[in-house]
Amino acid sequence: MIALEGRAMAMSDIERLLAIEEIKRLRARYCRFLDTKRWADLPALFTPDAEFWGFASCPDGSSFEGWRDGVKSRLSDVVMFHHCHSPDIVFLDDMTARAVWAMEGYLEWPEPLGLAEAPEARGLRGFGHYQDEYRFEDGNWKIAHIRFCTMRMGTLHTSMPKQALPTAPVQSGWLPDE
Repeated sequence: MIALEGRAMAMSDIERLLAIEEIKRLRARYCRFLDTKRWADLPALFTPDAEFWGFASCPDGSSFEGWRDGVKSRLSDVVMFHHCHSPDIVFLDDMTARAVWAMEGYLEWPEPLGLAEAPEARGLRGFGHYQDEYRFEDGNWKIAHIRFCTMRMGTLHTSMPKQALPTAPVQSGWLPDE
């Protein structure tokens, strides 16, 4: 038995490492499903009571539905990608884990956004972190809480050339367990 932060854990070292890998895959799917606008696939990644904090597309404490609807409305015409890396994952107990992920995001709209602080901006490039909490439910790790922490946000000016080549997103179902 391993004691972590004063909590007794029954998970073996191998079980903990496997859980970490499952959580990494969960975060990767979050980024991929968001970037490829696989809105219908996103609910499977979250607990029913998931909360969202720090997103411009929804109020703090929003439910999954509030977050998804806000993101879908704000980002439907956007070319985007999110990179999450360098996870620091800690287990609070055998059924709950928390992580901090470094992130970079790129969002490009077809036309300027009309932001008061940057009227000529056609997109954003941001850097920061995600603070997540995960719960093991129904045989899978799921996201129960996300806090988006922006450390640097820059704008893409209208002088930046628009996407000229066709894009080719990852095909749905490429991985057999999706």
